[in-house]
Amino acid sequence: MTVSLRPVDDADLFAVGALHHRSRAAAYAGLLPAETFAARGPEALGAWWEERWKWERDTHRMTVAEADGELAGFTYVGPSETPGAAELYAIHLDPPRAGTGIGRILMINALEQLAGFGAERAVLWVLADNPVARRFYEKGGWTPDGETRVAPVNDHPLKQLRYTHPL
Repeated sequence: MTVSLRPVDDADLFAVGALHHRSRAAAYAGLLPAETFAARGPEALGAWWEERWKWERDTHRMTVAEADGELAGFTYVGPSETPGAAELYAIHLDPPRAGTGIGRILMINALEQLAGFGAERAVLWVLADNPVARRFYEKGGWTPDGETRVAPVNDHPLKQLRYTHPL
């Protein structure tokens, strides 16, 4: 398997939305009712990314991973509301690619990009009830810092934990 990383291109955004949808549906199965994913399908997430990227392209970075010429995952990083931090807003992998090492490659690259924002540390938010994601981040050197919030995911309020990583 050949993996390459590159900055997102505008033409990728709908495919990113479809991958994001598949990733969320797999990662959040059991945490959210299945019908919430049907209400926000791949097209809706593609349009959402297209609009968000339009406004944040100068301040944020999106990187896509391709494996054997196919979109396999992506990260989204940028400045954070947390003082002294930059933020990993998203890291998503196409579910069949889980366990292949692509997620780790994306995380390492994201940390390199986050360091470029000049912050002392990186932060991210993860669902408290998502042990798979929490283990992934912890293996990558992220640690919970004690901050929590309740934020909506597909209109369902879910508890999230903030993780931090020195830069």
